[in-house]
Amino acid sequence: MPQYVMLSQGLYEAAKSAAEKNRFCIEEQIEFWARLGRTCIENPDLPSAFIAECLLSLSESKSQELVPFIPRGS
Repeated sequence: MPQYVMLSQGLYEAAKSAAEKNRFCIEEQIEFWARLGRTCIENPDLPSAFIAECLLSLSESKSQELVPFIPRGS
């Protein structure tokens, strides 16, 4: 069930800009930032850029159709 949250105009505009770069909708971008922040807090020894790349990688793999890998010679 969707929940409504009040955001500052600046945060909304930043999310809109980042969403276009990451090919997310604005809601997905804000959720990504929330997951990133939570994961960074839960894993303070990992670099935030590494965590961000991991989360982006996971979101990309979920959004793309997966094709089975068949090794040559099989």
